[in-house]
Amino acid sequence: MTRELVMAITRVEALHLSQMTQQFLDLLEATTDAASDEAVARLVPDGYSDDDDAAREFRRLTERELLERRHVDAQAVLEILRPTLPDQPIAPDDASLTEEVVVHASADDVGALLRTLSAIRLVLATRLGIQSEDDHDSTDPRFGIYDWLGYRLDSLIAAIDSDSPPTAP
Repeated sequence: MTRELVMAITRVEALHLSQMTQQFLDLLEATTDAASDEAVARLVPDGYSDDDDAAREFRRLTERELLERRHVDAQAVLEILRPTLPDQPIAPDDASLTEEVVVHASADDVGALLRTLSAIRLVLATRLGIQSEDDHDSTDPRFGIYDWLGYRLDSLIAAIDSDSPPTAP
């Protein structure tokens, strides 16, 4: 059973999560057909791998609903993060960016948080061309974001499976 989640992260992490989630929402809103964007298409998997016609029909019947659920989930994540965000722009060297903030997610919103971070990570993997661990380029800073999202997902799952909430590194 999923319970309320309390997660301590730094303000800059909350800010980045919020920005990535907003960019994800923008991508979903700009997409009229998932097939037109490889990254969005990966969010709407084929129901049949051995039958192209059945896969097309499955996608036609489920695509809008799946993308709408992702949209609703992302909006919930923005609401979860909103209380941790500054009211005004912060300079990149502002010490408040490293302050710890606490994110509260209701039992209902924990699933939205997990699904949204996973979807953002999948979109990023598609954009980076990641198909396997061998595709990782440690010199490219975008892979750091991909890895950080994986770390956050792992810490969220660990928090759900235990009594202790995840904390910032």
